[in-house]
Amino acid sequence: ALLLTIPLLFIRNATWQIILKEQKITVGFFCSLKIYLIGVFYGSITPGYYGQLMRVPYLKEKTGEPFGKLFINTIIETFIHSFSLFGMMIIGALLVIGTLPELLPVTVIWVLCFALLAVFFTKKDRGEKFFRIIISYLIPKKIKPHLHAFVDTFYSDFPRFKTMIIPYILGAITWIIVFSQEYMILLGLGLQIPYFAFLALFPIANTAGFIPITFGGLGTRELTAIFIFTTLFSVAKEEILVLS
Repeated sequence: ALLLTIPLLFIRNATWQIILKEQKITVGFFCSLKIYLIGVFYGSITPGYYGQLMRVPYLKEKTGEPFGKLFINTIIETFIHSFSLFGMMIIGALLVIGTLPELLPVTVIWVLCFALLAVFFTKKDRGEKFFRIIISYLIPKKIKPHLHAFVDTFYSDFPRFKTMIIPYILGAITWIIVFSQEYMILLGLGLQIPYFAFLALFPIANTAGFIPITFGGLGTRELTAIFIFTTLFSVAKEEILVLS
């Protein structure tokens, strides 16, 4: 399970490289891998994994690109990776609609919220107008010029939708590797859950960890996993807690 981390990191970094190049941000493969790992560390100790934004100052140091452009780059990479997980989550909810019908509407609402958010901000006019309203009414006067300069670079070299298809597919591959790692741990614990059922259902629990309540999603992920797997399979709550 541990060895699978190596291809996982290389594929995730290759995905990010595609987005970086699309936005004309030049940074070497191993340099971006190092920055990505720094972001993973900060993400793991912050609610909602927001610490991943720590990539931005390191990218700024290496590339000299504007903060706004680098901020959006990190947000886009994270969104695409999340959406590849959401696709798996919907499949899992559909598979158990007879046993756990409540999962489907919850997952659909979750995905729709993120989709609407993404669609809204991909349009430059809408996005810039929204941020300027926020700056005008909620930000102190002394800071406004700095934030205006920050927002002005948000849509600089914004990536085209069609070029994000390959990162989306690669994102799905990385999630399959992640859940395969976790399945190996499951086998080590002697739990009897079919692989494809686990692959379809654990993404729902993993997504619950994105809710920005606790550090690294601790607690929300475990509670969701316990609810799903103890309802569908003959496993104890304690075993699912240990697995998660």
